[in-house]
Amino acid sequence: MKITLISFDYFDFDANIIKELQSRGIEAHHIDISKYYYRYASFGEKMSNFFSKVFLGKNIKREKTEEFILHHLNQYGHQDIILTIRPDRISKKAHLKIKQSCNKYLTYIYDSTNRFPINHLVDLFDKIYTFDQNDAKKFGFELISNYIYLNKKELNPNKVYRNDLFIISSIDERLGLMNKVADYCSIHNISFKFIVVGKKRPQNINSNIEFTTENIFLNDLLEELEESKIFLDLIRKNQNGLSFRIFEALAYQKKIITSNQSIKDYDFYSPNNVFILDENNPIIPKEFFESNYEPLSDEIYNKYTIKAWVDRVFELKN
Repeated sequence: MKITLISFDYFDFDANIIKELQSRGIEAHHIDISKYYYRYASFGEKMSNFFSKVFLGKNIKREKTEEFILHHLNQYGHQDIILTIRPDRISKKAHLKIKQSCNKYLTYIYDSTNRFPINHLVDLFDKIYTFDQNDAKKFGFELISNYIYLNKKELNPNKVYRNDLFIISSIDERLGLMNKVADYCSIHNISFKFIVVGKKRPQNINSNIEFTTENIFLNDLLEELEESKIFLDLIRKNQNGLSFRIFEALAYQKKIITSNQSIKDYDFYSPNNVFILDENNPIIPKEFFESNYEPLSDEIYNKYTIKAWVDRVFELKN
């Protein structure tokens, strides 16, 4: 079987899909657009692209990116399945060409279509998977969560952690709630490491919130996850799909504090392991930090592994 994944894998989550497929002897390729960098030939070409986008709806940079995709597909030959993640980043014209290169064309959306609409593309795919409950209900997409990509860690209830609470986030609408939680932690002597990533440090935020202009990639993140007792997960407006931070918590067998109300709909939810934050009054009970994590049954845990995800999306038999 031949499978190709096309994605913008900025944080190296999607590469785990390829590793899982290849571990089964499947010929799997990853066209990772985040690693493609188009260099303008001159400042004049850059300005020309700007005016083409604004006035003609033509994007030279995107066209070159799509040429990059099609070039690699031509090298790989006809595929049994192609899976695209973030299909909104690719033009319909290019999608039609990609579809000609496979027997089955799939897409997975791990963000809300409110943020990244795909209405103009839905007729292209043989199946559309989404992590968003609202999109699944509204459009008839197939609901599937993100996945556990890490090996399961051993429980260590006696470990002394560097931080009680950890989060990393871009600078966006979630910052206000993060700042409230940071202030709460500061007052109640809860150690925390909160990192925000952006171009400029925000003003009027808790002085203990760390700021960086550099993206922090997965391998660099693992140490912070290891050294934190509980993870904090804050969602954007209108999001109800579960972020990868939830599944990292499952792998590490650690508790999570989240603003995502929809987590109650999943069978791994337990008030002992998951605390749902009130955005207007972010008070975290002391007992939540003091009680131990309650392990999941193997039956429930295994449903959320990347193995189970790959089996379902690509309809592979065990």
